[in-house]
Amino acid sequence: MKLPKLVVFDMDGVLIDVSGSYRETVRKAARLFFKGAKGFEKLPDPLFSLADLAELKQTGGLNNDWDLTALTLHLLFAKVKTPAGASSPEGPPGWEETIRGCDLSELADFLRTNSRPLMDLLRCCGRRNDPFVAACFQGDVLTGNVIKRIFQEIYLGPALFTALYGDTLLQDVAVPRFYRGEGLIHRESPLINQALLADLSRNHILAIATGRPRAEVDFPLDRFDLRKYFQLVITLDDCTREEERLFVERGERISLKKPDPYMLDQIPRLIGKVYGESYYLGDMPDDMQAARSSRTGYRGVGVIFSSAEPENLRRDLMQAGADIILADPAALPGILG
Repeated sequence: MKLPKLVVFDMDGVLIDVSGSYRETVRKAARLFFKGAKGFEKLPDPLFSLADLAELKQTGGLNNDWDLTALTLHLLFAKVKTPAGASSPEGPPGWEETIRGCDLSELADFLRTNSRPLMDLLRCCGRRNDPFVAACFQGDVLTGNVIKRIFQEIYLGPALFTALYGDTLLQDVAVPRFYRGEGLIHRESPLINQALLADLSRNHILAIATGRPRAEVDFPLDRFDLRKYFQLVITLDDCTREEERLFVERGERISLKKPDPYMLDQIPRLIGKVYGESYYLGDMPDDMQAARSSRTGYRGVGVIFSSAEPENLRRDLMQAGADIILADPAALPGILG
């Protein structure tokens, strides 16, 4: 009897097109972070190209797009003149006061004269750590993390933001503060059609391992009626919960997010079914590293069909250990045999 394959999908850039949602949210959040500073009106809109941002994300070590937004701001602040005492904003209004004291003139000139400003800054300055940006990236959405809050307000939009964060003891601060336009999550669309997923799910065991929070996984799965094809979904929340358990047990902080293979190794244990080969489909080098270091023995399938620069991504995925490159979803059944 031929055993089914275990096929695990990342979500962003594999199942769901996020070029107009998550990636665009990073650009908008980075720009909105500077609102109120001297010279804000001189900043280009958008600040940089999506290709530049994609190349930065492909450098790895970024667990999610909150981290990508923070790194973007760390780099941009290399060209920002900040006031004295800007390292401890303690959230609004201290953050707003510091931003008002910033001068963006050099940054605006730099962005307007560079086609790849983020990668230029990375090559010049490395992964710099700006004290003010670091202070604005502490805590969570409702407890002072200005960067996460701006990002979530843009990505979710007012209704979803309040629905997600309003059912807490902090209901009075769950009203959008920075952005009131339509949430960019509504721009997302499926990358793999349902007929293909239905066919794969009849013959194989399908699962999802993604760095998205659970609520942001549930929304597209239900909106596009995709949940029925997957037997298990592992999210950022599962990693965070296990990280907290280990902290209580051992007293040390560790990250179980990709490129750590924690999510991938949990799936066979939780599914509890017999299968043959296992595959992990991802569009980032961290995905391939997680597959390669997994105890389960996943074959890393590097997805390039959602990339604006597929050949550059192909190179990065291969260097990270991809076993197979997938340029068209329709080729997946043939790869699985």
